[in-house]
Amino acid sequence: MDANAEMFTRQISRSDIPVLVDVWAPWCGPCRMMAPAYADAAKILEPGIRVVKLNSEEHQQVAAQLGIQGIPTLLLFHGGVELARTSGAMNTRQIVDWTGAHLNGQQRQPLA
Repeated sequence: MDANAEMFTRQISRSDIPVLVDVWAPWCGPCRMMAPAYADAAKILEPGIRVVKLNSEEHQQVAAQLGIQGIPTLLLFHGGVELARTSGAMNTRQIVDWTGAHLNGQQRQPLA
C-alpha cells in the first residue's frame, strides 16, 4: 500500500505487527527494478507484517525526518521503533530474509 505522511505515521505508531517500509521515488531506476520483488515479498510476508511504500518525492518532509540519504531504502519498524534499515535494491528472497533476520526469524516464510 502506498502511504501518505499521515498514514505512514499512523501505521508506524499504532500497528501491533511489524511494518516494512520501502522508501522510493518514481525517477529512481533501482526503485523501479525492485518494485516487483517488493510486491512479491509482500505476498509472502503479509498478513504477519504490514508492507507499505513511501514515495520520497511526494513526502520529502517524512523522508527527511527519517534521515533517508539514498533510495531504495527499506525500514523495519515494530512498536513504533525502527529495528533496522538498509539501502539498495534487493530481490524477493533478500527482502524476505532481511526482514526475517531482523525479527529473529519469527515472521520468516518460505518462498512458494
